[in-house]
Amino acid sequence: MSRQLIAGNWKMNGLTADADGLAQALRDGVGQVGDAAELVVCPPFTQIAGAVRILAGSRFAVGGQDCHMAAKGAHTGDIAAPMLRDLGATHVILGHSERRQNHKELDETVREKVVAATEAGLVPIVCVGETEDQRSADGHEDTVGWQIKGSLPHGFADGPGVVAYEPVWAIGTGRTATGDDVATMHAFIRAELVRQFGDAGHGVRILYGGSVNAGNAAALLAVPEVGGALVGGASLAAADFLAIAAAARG
Repeated sequence: MSRQLIAGNWKMNGLTADADGLAQALRDGVGQVGDAAELVVCPPFTQIAGAVRILAGSRFAVGGQDCHMAAKGAHTGDIAAPMLRDLGATHVILGHSERRQNHKELDETVREKVVAATEAGLVPIVCVGETEDQRSADGHEDTVGWQIKGSLPHGFADGPGVVAYEPVWAIGTGRTATGDDVATMHAFIRAELVRQFGDAGHGVRILYGGSVNAGNAAALLAVPEVGGALVGGASLAAADFLAIAAAARG
């Protein structure tokens, strides 16, 4: 089994002093994390350069939280994948439910961003997941299946790309999917990846993201087909994030 990827999504949090302090605390405390964890943090755009500087030479990689599908151009307020790479980022989160909901991003948009990220040399972490209404209507597998089909470009499984399953109803709510819920959905996602990409689909890591915390991380990371965790709120406290990372399995 490959190392599990533990990715922290800081979202829209962190002025410079806070972000620098968090990055330094992660660097100082990483000794408690075993070799089973691959580590990445994704600060706001304004804090990427600082995180890269503080975490340079450590076990931590740094990523962005979004990118545009174009490499450059007249796109006010957006950031291009080559710009993230230029700052020292190596990963980028794409298709997060908050982008899909708040910015009305379509699967096709996410797919174009994945292509742009890959061309720039970034590892795309592509999010899929269902809302509570979709799950209640027994449409969760259809929803996630269509997102996988629409959001992942041809050849995705041949590269370093990662899929993150995030039950939207569990993000920031304190609710967490049960172990059976996670196992069932991750098995479904694996089957969809294999159906779409053939044997290469077996090699794509599938992260779980949905109110992961220090208390439930070990159980969630032990579920079959869970290749790591996408951590939201708990990634803003160094001790919590490091405890989650310490629960990774190799």
